Amino acid sequence: MAPPTRTYGQFCGLARAMELVGERWALLVVRDLVLGPKRYPELKAGLPRIPPSILSARLNELEAAGVVRRRVRPDLDAGLVYELTDYGSELDRVLLDLGLWGARSLSHPAADDVFTLDAAILSLYTTFRSDDAAGVQVTYEIRYSGELVVRVTVDDGALEVSEGHHPNADLVIRCGRSPALLDVISGQASPAEAVRSGGLSIEGDLGDLELFARLFRLTSAPEPQTGVVLH
Repeated sequence: MAPPTRTYGQFCGLARAMELVGERWALLVVRDLVLGPKRYPELKAGLPRIPPSILSARLNELEAAGVVRRRVRPDLDAGLVYELTDYGSELDRVLLDLGLWGARSLSHPAADDVFTLDAAILSLYTTFRSDDAAGVQVTYEIRYSGELVVRVTVDDGALEVSEGHHPNADLVIRCGRSPALLDVISGQASPAEAVRSGGLSIEGDLGDLELFARLFRLTSAPEPQTGVVLH
């Protein structure tokens, strides 16, 4: 594994991790590869604000660090894809935990914020409460803004999320760009309030939306304290 070109000069595992994946955009590249291999244009589409030169640099750095590798897929016309190595795949749990920690400080999206398919899928894995899903069997279809649609299957504590419509979903949730679904899973609004306000519309029983709010939960970060804390 090639040594990083920039170091913290610390003999520490965390410092080493930051040297490998701590550069700007690097973890978002890893995030977009957690769900499977992607071609360069697919990575660029998922990170529309990254300059192409930076994306290429991050991919080269992650490859040199043993986190990402290139592979030729003969089933594709442009057959070169990027994917996580076994070592890189070990970051999946780290990313989910870090994503959950960061999501606790999310408020409402800005008008120009990008919400991608990968972010939608990973947000559900991040907030899923498997203990509360024991013995539960339910399916959802969630329709966000534009053409972004995901299907969700909960089967006795296991979660599967993927792109596309669910032909026989127990509940269809339409939220568009509204933050109402975030408000529901964070406890800022009840499912009934979100539907009544028009932030969410559903096809199915309200009880399944209430179940969704129990299966996917997000606790808000504490308010920051100012000044010196005195004990």
